[in-house]
Amino acid sequence: MKIANAYLMKEININHVRQVMKRVETATKPQLASMTKLSVVTVNSLVKELCDMGELFEDETVPSNGGRPALTYRYNYDFSLALVMYINEKQGQDLITATVINLEDNMVFREEYTMPTFDQKHFYEIIGNVLAQHASIKVIGIGIPGQTVNGEITVSSHRQLEGIRMTEDLEAQFGLPVIMENDVNAAISGYCAKQELDEDQCVIGMYFPTHYPPGMGIHLDGKVVRGKLGMAGEVKYLPMGVDWYSSMEKELFIKTVCNMIQTVNAILAPNQVVIYQQMVEGDEVIQAWQMYQVELSMPSYPDIILIDSFREDFEAGMRWLALKALEPGLVQFN
Repeated sequence: MKIANAYLMKEININHVRQVMKRVETATKPQLASMTKLSVVTVNSLVKELCDMGELFEDETVPSNGGRPALTYRYNYDFSLALVMYINEKQGQDLITATVINLEDNMVFREEYTMPTFDQKHFYEIIGNVLAQHASIKVIGIGIPGQTVNGEITVSSHRQLEGIRMTEDLEAQFGLPVIMENDVNAAISGYCAKQELDEDQCVIGMYFPTHYPPGMGIHLDGKVVRGKLGMAGEVKYLPMGVDWYSSMEKELFIKTVCNMIQTVNAILAPNQVVIYQQMVEGDEVIQAWQMYQVELSMPSYPDIILIDSFREDFEAGMRWLALKALEPGLVQFN
């Protein structure tokens, strides 16, 4: 038990040094000791280990107060990379975006691929090609327009995705951990992270792609509400009497959006409803919703936020999730 406790304490300390260095980027050993409240002896040992791993590297010497010049260490943000893949729609085709980011959330690679419809084999080939170019990738994050249950994509607006056990396939093929997230859950997480909203707020994201059914994400108390089997937000199953795979008249679309806002407001009373759509002008939705409120009055109403670009928040959310996955955890001892 003493050995386990000593190992755990070392992990805690090295993670502490790691986090400080990620924040300040460069520091001398005495500066690190001061910032971490660890002894100089402990810092010496941990810095050597991080340098041996390649996570820190020696930078330059700086003058010290009358003593010998001190060696500065720099954090290597490229020590671990994340591959972020997400599937979106563009002009009626599936758009696959592959982005590689470092620990500072800086992009080191980005490529887009279009497919008439999703092709599983081609998708896996893209991942393999990117991994071959970037040996430091340690996690794969994938955003999909669907939901995974027990490892299988069971619900998706893209029928080609249904039945695929993508996480298992990729982990077996490439030997890396894979994080999979629903596209709207990722987008609303990205939106809330960028806005730095209070954690007690309830924020709803509604996404209306042009040729596929809508999706919804619920962000409450600083996290996504998933529901049983992760099915919270599958609004395409609401009894709206709408065929989402067929073209829709503008008036019907606007009325359906207002019905959905009213339904969500009655159940969750959100602070904000973020609507991602490019079907109609945003002013038309706002005007229709204002008229809707007159006809069906409620005690409270959310702020309606209209955003043209779904991809920006989708990618921001997936990058945030991937970087979280790169944070080292502590080994558990039984």
